[in-house]
Parts: sequence; C-alpha cells; structure tokens
Amino acid sequence: MCLPKDWAERNGLDKSSIVALSETANGRLVVDAKYNAERAPQVAVIRPSPLLDREIMGEYLLGYDIIRVEAKDRMSSEDLERIKKSSSRLIGLEIVEEDYSKIVMQSLLEPSAFAPDKILQREHSIASSMHRDAVTALIEGDEHLAKNVIARDIEVNRLYFLLVRILRTVIQNPGLSEKLGILPIDCLDYRLTASLVEAIGDKSVQLAKLATELTGAKIAKELAQLLLRLHKVAFDTHENALKAMFTRDIALAEALRNERKTIDNLVNEVESVVHRNYSDIAPQALTAASLMRQIYGHGLDIADLVMPKTP
Repeated sequence: MCLPKDWAERNGLDKSSIVALSETANGRLVVDAKYNAERAPQVAVIRPSPLLDREIMGEYLLGYDIIRVEAKDRMSSEDLERIKKSSSRLIGLEIVEEDYSKIVMQSLLEPSAFAPDKILQREHSIASSMHRDAVTALIEGDEHLAKNVIARDIEVNRLYFLLVRILRTVIQNPGLSEKLGILPIDCLDYRLTASLVEAIGDKSVQLAKLATELTGAKIAKELAQLLLRLHKVAFDTHENALKAMFTRDIALAEALRNERKTIDNLVNEVESVVHRNYSDIAPQALTAASLMRQIYGHGLDIADLVMPKTP
C-alpha cells in the first residue's frame, strides 16, 4: 500500500510495517497506523483551585482515562470532599489511589459497551417520568413525590455527561463509530438532543419545587384540568419528537408544530382562570403553565433535529 511519506514518517512506519484497514458505513476506508497496538491511557493532571469541580468534569468529558489531582502540600478536607462529590456525579469515574497530597481517579468505562442511542433513550425515559410525576405532585399536593422528582435529576445529569464523553470519543475514533453504529456526523445532533432532554429534566425539577411551595395543598378541579391538558400536549410533544428522531419520521416531527396554537390558548386560559378565581396560588400556577410551555418548546427543538432517512 502506498501512503503519504510525511504521514508514514510521523507515525513511525516503514516498508515492512503493518497497518489496519476498516470500512466506514459510507464506504470510506480508514487507515490505522497503530495496528494491534494497545492505546496508552490518557492522563490529565490538575491542581486544586476554586474551579476544581469544573476541571474534573471537563477532563472527564474530554475522554481522559486517568485524572490526577495533585496538591503542592497536603490536600485540604474541602478539596477532598469536592473531588469525591465530583467523581460520584460522573458514571464510571472511580477513585483508585489516594494519599495526603493527591487523588487519582480512573474511568473504568469501555466506550464500545455504551451505545449512544441507548443512553439517550434512558436519559429521556427518566426526564419524561420526572415531567409526568412533577405535574401529578403539583396537582395532588404530593410533597413526597415532588422530592422524589428532584432527586432523580442527578441521574439525568450523570447520563448526559456520560453521553457527551462517549460522543466526543466517537468523533476522535472512527473505528468506535462503526462498533456503536453511529456516524460522527450524527454526534452533534445527539449532543444537542441530550442537552434538550436534560433541560426538560431541569424544568420538571422546577415544577416539583412549585409543589413543595404549596405545602400539600391540592389545586382546584377547574384549574387542575387545564394544567393537565397543557401537560399532555407538552408531554406528547417531547415523546413523539424523540420517537421521530430515532425513526427519522419527518412527517411526525413536522406535525408537532401544529400544537403551538393549542399550547398558547391553554396558557392564556390558565392565566384568565387564575386571575379570576385563584389569586392565592397565582405565582405557582402561572409559573407551572410557563414551564410546561417551555417543555413543549424543548420538544419542538428536538423535532427540528430530525433528519430524513438516507436512500
């Protein structure tokens, strides 16, 4: 095989070297100079700072296998706590070594074992259940359910960070793209969709917090029915948007836009009813209606990412 001389020299190849060839889904051939070579772990070294949490997350998302936090002298108890809390929020990142001046964390994940579509579906499943339960908690005055919704947001965030890490790894490794069945060009859409799903989870947490503000008070039937109708349109939109994304159903994605007028009319009706009869809970009820309209908007944004099937 004839290869560019500069590229061959940079990768330490000569006439007797063996390279690996693999075919991508679009028919291209990928040449791997590191045939049968084990990839060296990528190591990131950071120092304790006020941005320690952010730096650990950043190195994790960039795909580093080992993250070392090294202090000049003794590690403070505050930094130790922040490091342990950060690692617990990131799937697969475990503390493998610790002494008075350093902590070593290692990712125990094998990227090829995590299909991006499965992670995204799981993230959406949790966010979707949070949305449904937050509205139930608000209408029925169920504080226990509301707190349960708030607690579930941690898992949505963990799955989002995991997916970002996997997608960045895929972009840097065409071979992994084939194993996971996702093209590098699709990674951006997955990342944006995951971000929108995470935003639905955040809005659901805000809905749940409204339920705790009402301290167990149930919402009157007239207003509850309006909020449930509003919820159903928003809920069905993000459910169908994700379905359209995975099936590449352009018609389904486009149909979701037709509900915008319904959403606006329902929000206006909620405002009218609240001001007329339920001024005592006006802040919570109006905020709830606004949050559900925003969730509907996130569903539409997911639908906008739906691409037609390739011939």
